[in-house]
Amino acid sequence: MSTSVSAAVQDQPNILAVNNIEVIYDHVILVLKGVSLVVPEGGIVALLGANGAGKSTTLKAISNLLRSERGEVTKGSIEFEGARIEAQTANELVRRGCIQVMEGRHCFGHLTVEENLLTGAFTRRDGNAAIKRDIEMVYDYFPRLRERRGSQAGYTSGGEQQMTAIGRALMSRPKMILLDEPSMGLAPQLQEEIFEIIKKLNEQEGVSFLLAEQNTNIALRYATYGYILESGRIVMDGVARDLRENEDVKEFYLGVGGEGRRSFKNVKHYKRRKRWLA
Repeated sequence: MSTSVSAAVQDQPNILAVNNIEVIYDHVILVLKGVSLVVPEGGIVALLGANGAGKSTTLKAISNLLRSERGEVTKGSIEFEGARIEAQTANELVRRGCIQVMEGRHCFGHLTVEENLLTGAFTRRDGNAAIKRDIEMVYDYFPRLRERRGSQAGYTSGGEQQMTAIGRALMSRPKMILLDEPSMGLAPQLQEEIFEIIKKLNEQEGVSFLLAEQNTNIALRYATYGYILESGRIVMDGVARDLRENEDVKEFYLGVGGEGRRSFKNVKHYKRRKRWLA
């Protein structure tokens, strides 16, 4: 494991370990530059940064969805439950227990909410009775979906579509969910509702989460650990409560003080990682 990862996190058993990866699009565009992170079993880890920092690319590198966008991991390694997964397909990874919920609340608009949920169980082989039990489990976590179960997903609200997308991922019985911008486009009350459900799923179902978020404020309230990406590099990481109290994070990402968001590269007292000096 990369020495850049905090010792406090290294001491815990990890479900995911991303080790110094680089990602290139179209064989020429370098997007991620030596990214390392870990997700402990049963943890909620936030991957933070502005639009274009590389958050979605990091998630797609893990879930093996890069190939559909002419991207590839060219250096480093990605391990899920201790096994290398770079060569596996996205379907194989879902069967292993790792699934991504894409940015933008992707649902099958012409299908009902319940039909969308059922599509999440396509990799399962444990029978209809187990799938029906899990449908009810999803409705218990998302009561609003129970009310809209027969509605076409394309005609539901943004919050309901986000719930449908997360519920569909739950139907695959995941050990870890990669969640891309869950708060995007939602009213603050709905954002809180979504994150409260994420917390319950983590605590009650044991699902680990890696959250890519621009909304640093809400992400650091629910995550246990956080990484901040800028221009394809991890520039800071730490326990979530420490990041919330960090003066630079307050100024640049929480809107407390300062003259607008600047780059960590311009902070003289910020210590860059050693690997950057090479």
